[in-house]
Amino acid sequence: MELFGFSVEILGFLFLVGIFAGFIDTLAGGGGLITLPALVMSGLPPLAALGTNKLQGAVGTAVATAMMLRKKRFVFSQVKTLMVAAFIGSALGSIAVQFINTKALSFVIPIVLVIIVIYFLFAPVGYAAGQEKISNQIYQWLVVPIIGWYDGMFGPGTGSFFGLAGVSLRGHSLIDATAIAKSLNFSTNIAALIVFVFAGKIIWIVGATMMAGQTIGAWIGSHYLVSINPKYLRWLVVIMCLAMLARYLTVEIL
Repeated sequence: MELFGFSVEILGFLFLVGIFAGFIDTLAGGGGLITLPALVMSGLPPLAALGTNKLQGAVGTAVATAMMLRKKRFVFSQVKTLMVAAFIGSALGSIAVQFINTKALSFVIPIVLVIIVIYFLFAPVGYAAGQEKISNQIYQWLVVPIIGWYDGMFGPGTGSFFGLAGVSLRGHSLIDATAIAKSLNFSTNIAALIVFVFAGKIIWIVGATMMAGQTIGAWIGSHYLVSINPKYLRWLVVIMCLAMLARYLTVEIL
C-alpha cells in the first residue's frame, strides 16, 4: 500500500525513527545523524533529504524548547539575541548549500566529534557553572553564527556543538547548556526550513510523518532532561558522538 508515492512501511519506519531521534536529540544532540541517513535510505534526493530533515527537526526542537521554557531551565530574554544570531548564520548556510556539493563538509565532522568526545570525557562537567572563556559578544556574534551556518549547510550534531560551546566557552553547566542548545537549534532549524521551503526542497508527507514522531520523542526527552544526572548525560553525549563518528568512518570505508 502506498501513500503519496511512499509505502506505508517506509512511512511507519520514518515515524519510529522520528520518535527515537527526537528523544536522543533532546538529551544529547545528534538526532540528525539518525534522521538524515534514514531519509536518504528512503529514496529522497540529498537536498530534499536536507530540507525535509529541517521540517521534522524544527518540530522536535520546538517541543523541547517549549518544555525547557515551561520548566524554567532558561528564560527567553537570556537566549533571544543568541537565537537571532543562530538564525542569521543558519539562513546564510542554507542559501550557500543550494550551490555547493554537501559532501565537501563531511571531512570536518569527524574531527569535531573527536574533540567533543575528548572534552566530555576529561573536562569537569556537572551541575555547577564553570568559568567563562570568552565574552558574551564574541560568543553571540561569532561562535553561535558559525554553528548556525554549519546547521544550515548540513546539520547533524548541531545540538551537541551548541552544548559543547555553552559548557566550554560560556561556563554553563551541562544540563543548562543542553537546554539552551534546544532554543538555538530551533532557531537554526526554522531559518533553514524557510530557505528550503522557498527552494522547493521539502517532501511534505515524509516531513509530516516524522514531525509526529519527533513531537513524541522530544516530549519524552524533555521530561528526562530536567531530572537526569549530569554524569549520565555526559556519557550519553559521548556515546552519541562515538556512534556518529563510527557511522562516518563506516561510510568512508565502504
